[in-house]
Amino acid sequence: MIVHSADFVTSAPALKSCPPADWPEIAFAGRSNVGKSSLINCLLNRKGLVRTSSTPGRTQLLNFFAINQALYFVDLPGYGFARAPRSVREQWQPMVHGYLHGRSTLKAVVWLLDVRRDPSSEDLQFLDWLEESEIPTIPVVTKVDKISRNQLQRRMAKIAGSTGLSADLFTPFSVLNRQGYDEVWELISAVL
Repeated sequence: MIVHSADFVTSAPALKSCPPADWPEIAFAGRSNVGKSSLINCLLNRKGLVRTSSTPGRTQLLNFFAINQALYFVDLPGYGFARAPRSVREQWQPMVHGYLHGRSTLKAVVWLLDVRRDPSSEDLQFLDWLEESEIPTIPVVTKVDKISRNQLQRRMAKIAGSTGLSADLFTPFSVLNRQGYDEVWELISAVL
C-alpha cells in the first residue's frame, strides 16, 4: 500500500470515545517495549507520527491514526511491565478487551512479540482473547536485527512452540533494515 497521508486522530479511553466506525481498522498490540510505535512509524514511512519512548508503558489509551483517509491504525496500550500507576494499568485490560470485542470495523490485530523474549503469560492471554474473539491475527516478531541469523531460526521455533502457532505464521520484522515491511503490508492488505 502506498501511504499518501497518515494523521493522528484521537486517543480514546474507552470504546464509546472511539471515532465513528466508518473505516476498517488494524490494531497493533504487544507487550510494553516490544516496538509497536516504531513498527507503525516504519509501516507509514513517518519518523515521529507515533511517539516512541525508552520507558515502557507510555501508550495508555487507544490511539487512532487515519491512513489515506480510508483506514485506521489503532495503537493499543502495551501489556505486561509498565511504569504507569497501578490504577491506570488496571483500566487497560477492560479497555482493550472492550475494544477487541466491541469494534465491528476491526479487521485484524498485528500482534507483536520481541524475538529476544519468550512469550509471557500476558502474551498468551492476549492470544487467547484474539482467538476467543475470532479476530484475524497477524503475528510479527520484532527486533530481529538484534540477533544473528542462526539465533533467529531457533528463537522463531521457540516462540512458535510456546504459542502453539505454526512458525510460518510469524513475520520477522526489523525497523532498522525494513525486513518484513512488504510482508506485513501484504498481510494487512489481504484482511482488508
